[in-house]
Amino acid sequence: MSDTLIFITDLMKIYQIGNQEVRALDGISLTIRRNEYVAIMGPSGSGKSTLMNILGCLDTPTSGSYMLNGTDVSRMADNQLAEVRNKEIGFVFQSFNLLPRYTALHNVALPLIYAGLPKHERTALAARALANVDLENRMHHKPNELSGGQRQRVAVARALVNTPSIILADEPTGNLDTKTSVDIMNLFENIYAKGNTIIVVTHEEDIALHARRIIRLRDGHVESDLENQNPVKITHA
Repeated sequence: MSDTLIFITDLMKIYQIGNQEVRALDGISLTIRRNEYVAIMGPSGSGKSTLMNILGCLDTPTSGSYMLNGTDVSRMADNQLAEVRNKEIGFVFQSFNLLPRYTALHNVALPLIYAGLPKHERTALAARALANVDLENRMHHKPNELSGGQRQRVAVARALVNTPSIILADEPTGNLDTKTSVDIMNLFENIYAKGNTIIVVTHEEDIALHARRIIRLRDGHVESDLENQNPVKITHA
């Protein structure tokens, strides 16, 4: 198996807004290896959300190629992209994106329903994923019965439940207070230590500093791509 997980070449994304052509991504090339912890940063309008949507197979580029796990996903149809998303990518969103009428256990099991697993297997895997984020005693609670930090832990468990190739986190601490943000970033550190690949899209410098590599975008270009020599590592007394 190749060490390269993501291989992007000359990626372009052009939007037509009235008479104006907007180049959200303007020829981006980059490689991400397995078990990397990468932060993608940039100001509003830099292209980071567009890049995240393409990395997450939520959108396709105008031109260029995107190889994910050895497969060219840049020209796939929507139904093929949906299959890749469910198999390869675990999403963690700023707004949690949990279904309010369902328990934490059911929310975590959702990707496994799409994968076609039988109910007893889904339940066992979802329960294990919740235990891995220290929420085994909250699995039968609904989102409105959980704190913001607990909801994000449910979202992380859901992202991990089908053992994806990538955890893709979009502003994962954006709705959390400072202490809870620290807890979630500590959880990400533990996930990374177990061999997972994590890509965090953020505009917050202190969140990006947890990553081992920081890619900064500006005006649709890679402005810098540097190893983070001194990543923040949280330790609890």
